[in-house]
Order: sequence, then C-alpha cells, then structure tokens
Amino acid sequence: MGPLWIMKINARNINAGWRPVIAGLLAAIWLLGATSIGAAHSASNSFADLVENLAPAVVNIATSFSPKGQKNQESPFGDLPPGTPHDEFYKFFNRQGNNPPQPITSLGSGFIIHPDGLIVTNNHVIADADEITVVLHDNSRHKAEIIGRDPKTDLALLKINKSEPLPFVEFGDSDSARVGDWVIAIGNPFGLGNSVTAGILSAQGRDINAGPYDNFLQTDAPINRGNSGGPMFDMNGTVIGVNTLIYSPSGGSVGIGFATPSAIVGPVIEQLRQFGQTRRGWLGVRIQSVSPEIAESQGLEAAQGALVAAVVEDSPASEGGLLQGDIILHFNSQEVPNRRALPRIVADTAVGSSVPVVIWRNGKHITLEVTIGRLEEYELSNAEAARAGVPLEMSFASLGITLSHITAELSEKYGLAADAKGIVVTAVSSEFNGDADILPGDLIVGLGSNHINDLSDFRLRLDLHRQAKSENVILFRLRGDKGEFITLDLKQR
Repeated sequence: MGPLWIMKINARNINAGWRPVIAGLLAAIWLLGATSIGAAHSASNSFADLVENLAPAVVNIATSFSPKGQKNQESPFGDLPPGTPHDEFYKFFNRQGNNPPQPITSLGSGFIIHPDGLIVTNNHVIADADEITVVLHDNSRHKAEIIGRDPKTDLALLKINKSEPLPFVEFGDSDSARVGDWVIAIGNPFGLGNSVTAGILSAQGRDINAGPYDNFLQTDAPINRGNSGGPMFDMNGTVIGVNTLIYSPSGGSVGIGFATPSAIVGPVIEQLRQFGQTRRGWLGVRIQSVSPEIAESQGLEAAQGALVAAVVEDSPASEGGLLQGDIILHFNSQEVPNRRALPRIVADTAVGSSVPVVIWRNGKHITLEVTIGRLEEYELSNAEAARAGVPLEMSFASLGITLSHITAELSEKYGLAADAKGIVVTAVSSEFNGDADILPGDLIVGLGSNHINDLSDFRLRLDLHRQAKSENVILFRLRGDKGEFITLDLKQR
C-alpha cells in the first residue's frame, strides 16, 4: 500500500520544489510503518519468550520395572555341547535358561504444578513401575513417589522432594479454548529430552472410545512416543491439556494427537492431591441418546438430554425417583445437551451432595432432588459381591454362551496372556448360529461402551440391557491380540 500511496500523491499538481520533500517524507513514513509491522509480525510468530518461561516446569520421567511372570527361555535345540554355534547365538541374545529377566525401562513426560514438587503425568507412563525417576530441566534426577492415580482418565500425580521451590505452571480453561487457537506441546519424544512443537487446536470433544469420560482435545502439534504426560499450553502460558495419545498407523506423528482437557484434569488431580484417590459422583442409571424420533414422540422441541434406559436398584437415581423413560435435561443446574455430557457432570458432582435434576416426563418438566453416591464404593461392592457370591462360571442362555473368570487352568488351556483381562468364553451353544464368530477361548472385555472386569460386572450390564428391552447386545471380543466388536441377539433359545 505504501508505494501506491506515494505514486498517487506525486501524480497531483504540486509545486515541483515540494515534490521531492513530500515524496521523501512519505517514503520514510512508509518504511517506518513497514518496519514496525514486520517487527510485530515476527514477534507474533515466535514462541521463544513463552517457551523460555514454561520449559523449566516440564520434566522427563524415566521408569523401570521387572517383567512379571517372565520365565527363562530354553533353547529350542535342546541340550547342545558347549561351544556350538547355536549355543553362542542364544548366549548373545540372553536367552539361556540361567539368565535372569532384564528390567524394562520406559520414558515419558510430566509437568510441575506446585513449587513443593507435585508433578502431573499419564497413568500409563508409570503403570507397574518399580522405580520412577524425574529428570528436571537442569538435568538433576530425583526419585518420585506416587500420590495417586486414575486409570479411567489415564492421569497420575507424583511428588519429588527438593529443598528449594520448583518452577511450576497452572491450569487454564480448556472449555474456553477455540478451534484454530495456537497451542504448544513440550515433552520428551523418543527420550531425546525436552522438545517443543506447535500447532493449532484441531477439534474439541473427541470421543475415541478410550474411556468412560472421553472428551479429548485434538491437535496437529507433533506429538510422539515419550510426549505422553506432557503439557499442552495455550498462548497465555497455562495448561489446557495433558498430551495422552496419538493416532498413527506408523507410530510417529501424523498430525492427529489427543490431550485430556484441563476441565477434566483439574478436578481429578485435586482429588488425588487431597485423598490419594478419586471420589467420583454416582447416579446409577444406564442412559442412551435422545434421537429426533424419541424427542418428537415425547413432545420435546429438540433432541437433547439423556434418556434413562434403566435404573440400578437401590441407587441414588432409584431413591431420588428417577424412572426408566425419563429424559434428564439439567443436572445440578447444568444443562445436559446430550448423553455424553451426563457422565462427566455427574462424576464432577460432590459425593453426598443433594442436587436438583430436571427431567422430562409425560410431556412436562419435573424437578427431583437426588443425593449423589460414590462411584468407587459401588464398584468395590460389585467386586466384593463377585468374590463372595458369583460362581466362577455362568451360562447365559439368552446369548448361547458360557463365560468364566480367568483362571490358571483356563489360561493354560487357551494360551491366554499372563496379564489377560475380562472374562473368557468356555462354551458355545450348539444352537448358536455362528454369525457373530465367537469361540471358546475368546475374551470378552467390553459390553456396549462399558469395560468388563468380571462375571458380576457382565451380569449387571446384561440385566440393564434386558430392562431397556434391547434386542441385541454389542460385545468387544479379544482373540489373541486382535479385538473386534460383535453383536449377539438377546433371545431365549
């Protein structure tokens, strides 16, 4: 714009003596303006000052653990005389029977949230660790203790002891972040040490079936192995997410990374800090989405809220008066826009508090008062009930299969992994049509969107499906290392 502006001024009928002076002044003004714009542009595209302030609060986490249940391997060639080529080959790869198992190490990231040495990271970074070492920005190494962890959100809180206060960062507001905003990721990719990458917030509220509270932030800032547990910063220098996982066919960054938002991280970390464990609210309902057809049939103006498909007996929901078929529109004065929003709102509600619940029933709004229970107590009681009264094996005629807890005998029979989870299929009905491709030895680890830990858990989830009058049930089946969703009819055979 500057040169064109000068050309127009010079084209006017101005005294010839003034033309060089005016042209010179305008050129100087244009150059000065161009310089200032260029400086601002350069500064706005540099993260150096921000990173310099934030990097000291980001740490590297090294863990080591001994393989559990690892057995010394015998040579497949049998007993060979010393000095044979095969014997030397197995010595080289440490596979002789008298060699002890070697410790396994892993690397991740974390960040300091308090000058006393409180550190946030991912649970999977420190899972099963025998020893956790935190490496600070100055390369000093410190042993860390676990304050608490939460597998449901894949978060953990650690603590190190250091005499002087440590640099720390604060949580920001992930709910106010906008798609397209700049974000910065700092972490320890591939064990290289603190590295900085930048990108934009690509999407919000991603549900990738990683857990019951999926609400991930998606970014194209390069995140790789070792970045797990590291912070995602906004341009204010606050943490709006914890980098948790990536989508990658190759194992490297392809521009699709996911971070747990600070709106979820903050409350979980505060509970771990206070109690060493989570204290999530529990309502006791099974819910499903409100489709446009359901909304129209119930007289709702829009498809919103969460439809109660079943109510758990003796739960806060049943004691508070919730019924199957109710549509929850507001919970504890918060709008419930869809089914996915309700579990998070309930989980964040204080245990023991009495909250208003606005429902839609018979064409009108009704407000109920519900006293919130604790999810962990409910899960513990289910586990205890399973140990006390549920047999090791149960037959489910409506599915045409027999299921069992995982035992040493079944693990050996079906070649299951030492750390196998879920329940195992031990028999399939002769009348089973086989369309769902389920066989003895398959592991069932999920029913619908719920993880399955034992037979008691499976039976409860199946009963809720029956109460909701579902015609089929979706199971997640593992066969070897391959998982697949399968559908079974809920019909009595």
